[in-house]
Amino acid sequence: MIAPSILSADFARLAEAADSVSRADWLHVDVMDAHFVPNLTIGLPVVKSLHAATDIPLDCHLMIDDPDRWAPPYAEAGAANVTFHIEAAHDPVATARAIRAAGALAGLSVKPGTEIEPYLDVLREFDTLLVMTVEPGFGGQEFMAEVLPKVRLAREHVRSGHLRLFVEVDGGIGEDTIEAAAAAGADVFVAGSAVFGADDPGCAVESLRSTARGSMAV
Repeated sequence: MIAPSILSADFARLAEAADSVSRADWLHVDVMDAHFVPNLTIGLPVVKSLHAATDIPLDCHLMIDDPDRWAPPYAEAGAANVTFHIEAAHDPVATARAIRAAGALAGLSVKPGTEIEPYLDVLREFDTLLVMTVEPGFGGQEFMAEVLPKVRLAREHVRSGHLRLFVEVDGGIGEDTIEAAAAAGADVFVAGSAVFGADDPGCAVESLRSTARGSMAV
């Protein structure tokens, strides 16, 4: 699945940006609070408005402090998938259950320097694992191939039946990197500048999807 990131879109024309990628699987929304990461983007009111403006399922990535408090309202606002960072959570299991109870999928994200082995049992409570392939906070960074072993490990556990979740990657995803991420086992790909920096964002989505399908791990 391809999830274009509106972090790379024109914030004054978010509804138009969504329309330009109408065949995307998810629309990735980066929520940053200038505390957990050194950047400030958008919050709950914009997500509510965007949900009303598009039929594309919203994939909200919360790079914020205190996600235990703030994550469930994003599900209540209509997000299809709400992901928060393990590094910021106090009770990830309770938060995941609250997100699910509000009607959304629950996602857990890890920074490049965070290993997933300590959280394999916790991940049974989640629908999505988001492996950051850049340091969270800003778009346009270079893809970090050194984190792909985490993607492979997650895929192995999905294949064995220990976990049942999407394996998502976010950061530096484009035509030159999506093949490696797909081969490692990712099945959801967040792409920002590779989509919204293209002359035709819709065609960019289709091209990325085709490239990923040809390289995906079985």
